[in-house]
Amino acid sequence: MGTSHTALVVIDVQVGVMAEAHEGDRVIENIATLVDRARAAGIPVVWVQHSASGMEEESAEWEIVSTLAPLANEPRVRKKYGDSFESTDLREVLDERDVSKLVIVGAQTDACVRSTLHGALARGYDATLVSDAHTTEDMRPWGSPISPEQAIGYTNLYWSFSRTAEHAGSVVPTADVAFTE
Repeated sequence: MGTSHTALVVIDVQVGVMAEAHEGDRVIENIATLVDRARAAGIPVVWVQHSASGMEEESAEWEIVSTLAPLANEPRVRKKYGDSFESTDLREVLDERDVSKLVIVGAQTDACVRSTLHGALARGYDATLVSDAHTTEDMRPWGSPISPEQAIGYTNLYWSFSRTAEHAGSVVPTADVAFTE
């Protein structure tokens, strides 16, 4: 991957995922800001949609939230696993656009966002997490020992230190995301 093109990857900002999301409206507003900024800069926006029991493909719960509207020419990646690269065409979508740097936003912080961040780094991408444009629901009823705020804060902290020999993770707030080649 000899290029340095960037893409905005929007993970699972779907009706069924965002229904119980921590500060979901604020996160969606930040994602909308980033989508508008990416489009204005000519940066590809890639939409990822998860399907599972209770959120089957093409169901109302599976759809992207109504305040975000993917354009017809923006790719949609359908997935069944946490890592957006696993058994999907995400790699091909990014390769077609000569992308090597990802700006990642969406849900859920402690599941699909984290899995995709690690998947990106392991596959040779630099991956920036937007600190105030990802969210999760309260997972304590299912055994998580931490609140959504703590999950988001911890993910922002550790991702800022994530590295491989050739690639790096980084964390920036929406206000500081600069879409440049």
